[in-house]
Amino acid sequence: MSKARTIHLHKRMLMHKDRSRKEVEEIVRKQMLNVFATPKLLRVPRETLNLDGTKISAHQGRVDAMLRGQRIAPITIDMALTQKCSYACTFCYAGLQQNDQSPVPWEVYENFLDDCVEIGHAPGEGVRAISLVSDGESTENPNYLRFIKKARDNGIEVAAGTNGFKLKWDELPYLIENLTYLRFNFDAADPKAYAEIMGTSEKSYETVLDNIKECVRLKEEIGSEVTIGLQMVLLPEYADQVLPLAILGRSLGVDYTIFKHCSDDETGRLGVDYSWYTSPLAIDLLKAAEGLSTDTYSVQAKWSKMRTGRDRKYSRCYGTPLLLQMSGTGIVAPCGSFFHEKYKRYHIGDIKETRFRDIWASDEYAKVINHLKSDDFDAKTMCASLCLQDKVNEALKELIEDGKDLPPASIMHRNFI
Repeated sequence: MSKARTIHLHKRMLMHKDRSRKEVEEIVRKQMLNVFATPKLLRVPRETLNLDGTKISAHQGRVDAMLRGQRIAPITIDMALTQKCSYACTFCYAGLQQNDQSPVPWEVYENFLDDCVEIGHAPGEGVRAISLVSDGESTENPNYLRFIKKARDNGIEVAAGTNGFKLKWDELPYLIENLTYLRFNFDAADPKAYAEIMGTSEKSYETVLDNIKECVRLKEEIGSEVTIGLQMVLLPEYADQVLPLAILGRSLGVDYTIFKHCSDDETGRLGVDYSWYTSPLAIDLLKAAEGLSTDTYSVQAKWSKMRTGRDRKYSRCYGTPLLLQMSGTGIVAPCGSFFHEKYKRYHIGDIKETRFRDIWASDEYAKVINHLKSDDFDAKTMCASLCLQDKVNEALKELIEDGKDLPPASIMHRNFI
């Protein structure tokens, strides 16, 4: 783990003690009184933009091929171009997964993107989409824009999650025109709270705010269909930021603001209180926030994951072949929970050492995938909470073990499952 992330993680509990849960809840109750006193606005239906589910039913053919035992290409790969980050967020799961840094050369990424097109159970059935999120801030990589251009040239959709601090204005027009979505990790409306939560300065808040405004302006000017949103990883100690952030997102003109849970590892090192997410106050607060939606702006809480907490509905992990993850170090693993060296048994390969197409076709790939869906693996006790594949796994469990149909897919972002 980097020194900055380690220090900030150690400060986490001490910092939160300065924000009394009781005092924060009193502030929240007063905020809700003001919101409920205003006229209700038109809420955007989740059928248009559902940020709390899976879209694998839009890829029934690939799911069927997987169930037949064919080796399929992932529909989506979630990855980062580095493990570096200039922030040190209190909730950062990636801070628990740090490995020794080793930059990935551009030629390796170039080969990786070509391999993404070539692999698959049939011609034209390669990787559909790449989300630049994973375990690092990809804008820190000098090849950030170059990577996106190469992916788009290869016919792969690209989306990005970012703190937004190092976005370059001369690159923004291309990003706005070519990304499927651009999500800003923006965890408070108040500059002081923002700096505390995200391990940065209040000055960074203003920089990112300006970048968001420019992205919104460019979207309108270009006529782009990119979806621009804000995301808050909701910690109970900062619940007083929920309604102000929902209002801020509306005033900025972004497409959505989403409030999500904080994921924790299997030993609970981040100390997430999952019971809070299902408390009456939290439910009322998030419903009040969703009520601030308009016909062009959606506020959403990730209800299903918040209600799940640590109580997974499945023991076997079926979803990895459809949704694979890769670390900013180049390590290919089933999911971000297993990037750290102590989970090396789950490391399928490293693109710095082996071409991705060969990693995908390897016996080790099959060995890891088969282990995850076997009786020897129990996702309920051996995995981090609320992983990226969680909703995919829920749907596949119901399909494979319970004989139920896959849930319907929303219209937007179908290749980001």
